[in-house]
Amino acid sequence: MPQTKFILKCSQCGEQNYVTSKNRQNVAERLTLSKYCPACRAHTKHEETRLRR
Repeated sequence: MPQTKFILKCSQCGEQNYVTSKNRQNVAERLTLSKYCPACRAHTKHEETRLRR
């Protein structure tokens, strides 16, 4: 199964800051990562959202 792309969205302000990919066979659950948000100017939790085409 190929890598699937998705967007990481800030849980505080809702800004979509990062695009990344994962293999759904290895990681089935939705990702939540701590990343830097330039809008909030702080490290916040970013949640996986769908990539719109």
